[in-house]
Amino acid sequence: MTATGNTAEITRLFETGAHFAQVKSRRHPSMKSYVIGAKGRQEIIDLVKTLDQLESAKRVLETLAKEGKTVLFVGGKVEIAALVKKAADEIGAPYVAARWLGGTISNWNEIRKRINRLAELSEKTATGALAKQHTKLELVRLDREKKKLAERFEGIASLTKRPDALLVVDTQHEKHAVKEAKQAGIPVIAIMSSDCDLSDAAYPIVANDASRETVRLLLTELTDAFKNGQAA
Repeated sequence: MTATGNTAEITRLFETGAHFAQVKSRRHPSMKSYVIGAKGRQEIIDLVKTLDQLESAKRVLETLAKEGKTVLFVGGKVEIAALVKKAADEIGAPYVAARWLGGTISNWNEIRKRINRLAELSEKTATGALAKQHTKLELVRLDREKKKLAERFEGIASLTKRPDALLVVDTQHEKHAVKEAKQAGIPVIAIMSSDCDLSDAAYPIVANDASRETVRLLLTELTDAFKNGQAA
């Protein structure tokens, strides 16, 4: 990327508020070198480093796509959940855009059974098989079961095995997902602010993870890279 290109990309990040970190008292020690100053009580992130990290993450995602790998998107914070779901949908990726369900990785076999149950109920509902086999009272119970399973597992219904990588927004908020991924040796690509532990991500992107516009921009860049890999 040229110097002019760098400047333009950094300006785009700046305009979304990507440079705003947490207050100093909330900064994780691992983030010290990513802070270049402060505005009032709020610290400022070095966007030159952010851009370098973004480019590295994009290369990783492009490679994962070329190899046909599965990336699980994770981001359940209310303000960004819809963005995470939309980004995942654009590349046909699984997602968790609500509370992380413990065991999604560490107890995958059991989770897969629940996903299979959801698929079974959905198929039998669509074909009319349930209506033929059960009483009205039983159908009410089965419909409740199906809705409950859909709420929990719909975003990962396409998963047939544990994911090859996680793309996480805010590793502090998604600490349980990150812990399971690390224990399983699954790499984490993460958009993370200064209150997060840098070591929680193999490919960190230090930026304002509370800004919808920042997260939207970064997710767009990352999914575009994945699309490039799919098309290669």
